[in-house]
Amino acid sequence: MKESISEERGDPLMVRAVEKAFRVLGTFDASHPRQTLTQIAGRTGLDRSAAQRFIHTLSQLGYLRKDERTKAYELTPKALSLAYQYSRSSPLVLRTHPYLSHLNRTTEETISLTVLDEGDIIYLSRYLSPNVLDTDVNVGSRLPAYCTAGGLALLSVLKDEEVNDLLARSQLRAFTSKTIYDVEGIWRQIRLVRERGFSLVQEQIYSGDISIACPIVSSDRQTIAAVSLGASKFRYDEETIIHRFIPTLIAAGRSISQVLPG
Repeated sequence: MKESISEERGDPLMVRAVEKAFRVLGTFDASHPRQTLTQIAGRTGLDRSAAQRFIHTLSQLGYLRKDERTKAYELTPKALSLAYQYSRSSPLVLRTHPYLSHLNRTTEETISLTVLDEGDIIYLSRYLSPNVLDTDVNVGSRLPAYCTAGGLALLSVLKDEEVNDLLARSQLRAFTSKTIYDVEGIWRQIRLVRERGFSLVQEQIYSGDISIACPIVSSDRQTIAAVSLGASKFRYDEETIIHRFIPTLIAAGRSISQVLPG
């Protein structure tokens, strides 16, 4: 596995043991819910001895458990505690809740709050609609920034060199036949977002999906997020969703920006 950014930059304050422990936890996902010691060592880039020590420590702390029959490890419910603590202490999540909940009720469509993490977006809040297609996106889900409405909205407020750096480190690929994943095409979309103040994507990751988003920026620019609305393409075309929801979405984004710390 590739070394962490902090290791690449030689961060003298970085506690390597902590980084490696989180590296072990980070190997568990939907594609790898259960893993053996050998698999974890291979995915983290640690040798078996080091991987075994970190796995033992995390097991003793209650974050991993071992199936004695298969000898495979899996996350325990305790791993949810960090996410729970974040959701109950984050000013961004707490202060946006009334606005996003109101948007969800008035539009009857799915509303999401996302932030940028490297080349991905992470969903911090998600308010579902009975009208939207089930795309299996939940709080904590990660999706590529370059082909999502929230991601493009977030990229649009970054400096050009920051965008280029993120794209260079992203694995650009197609999810559907309509995914725009070439750098020139992505930049055309980002420039359009900067001109219009909102992003719009159709079937970039999921078939039948149409989504719009606008950026949220605190007064000191320390907090940057995006609020997005997702709906079914079978219910709205591009012109209709822009006319019906963009003014409300942009107004909500501006209101949220004013209540964020800064």
